[in-house]
Amino acid sequence: MNRFETDLKLGLDLGSVSLNCVITDSQDRIIYKNYRRTSGRPIERTIELFKEIESLFGNISFSGAVVAGSGKELIAKPAGLYTVNEIVAHATAAWTVYPDVESVFEIGGQDSKYISIGKTKDGRHFLKDHAFNELCAAGTGAFLDQQAVRLGLTIQELSEKADKAENVASVAGRCSVFAKSDMIHLQQKAVSIGDICAGLCFALARNYLATLCRGHIPPAPVIFQGGVAANKGVIRAFREILKLNENELIIPEFYDVMGATVQQLLLKNSNWSLRLK
Repeated sequence: MNRFETDLKLGLDLGSVSLNCVITDSQDRIIYKNYRRTSGRPIERTIELFKEIESLFGNISFSGAVVAGSGKELIAKPAGLYTVNEIVAHATAAWTVYPDVESVFEIGGQDSKYISIGKTKDGRHFLKDHAFNELCAAGTGAFLDQQAVRLGLTIQELSEKADKAENVASVAGRCSVFAKSDMIHLQQKAVSIGDICAGLCFALARNYLATLCRGHIPPAPVIFQGGVAANKGVIRAFREILKLNENELIIPEFYDVMGATVQQLLLKNSNWSLRLK
């Protein structure tokens, strides 16, 4: 493997919309990360990812390899990978990077999670409680993707407009159909696109809090991770609704691949080789 060390670890997180990958070195430093949309073809995307890794690292062996996420079983057995529960994956990643974390918001393309984290008297973290929503696109990235298309925007444009909007329009977030009706009505009233974008982001945040936090105020610090953590409008919505500052609602550096960063904690001496030829 030439210029790379041998004690590398591989973590994968295969969700409903994306495939995330992290490779860490012997010091648990991230030396490679990748986030890619699966576009309904998770197996093909996994093969493409492995080919990309091979082109960078060669035919290599990992001292540990694990896959998490809702689609983990699709590749675990064929590739001979260990699996880990995605709630455990996200919780462990959050408290490893931010030891003081008390709550985790994780919002992906088609599911979302709320995780409450506690500490024992001797300072050890544990998973106190969690809630999981995968039955409806409302409160997930798919909701914003759908509305961005209806507005003729990219998701990045929606994010920017929502962040800069002067006002927040009232938009239903419990259902995409109701949201569409509200958007049509607002456009007929000549409400600005930016205000509508902000309304959509606030609707998603309120739906998340009502559905997963069940009306309770999540204790801070809160770690916000998953693909939707890239959306400035949603970050603004959570901070304003919950009255949290930047030290209380934290966006991790590797927010998009946090579910794939726990391999160094969960596996020991479980050699796995990448062989594509």
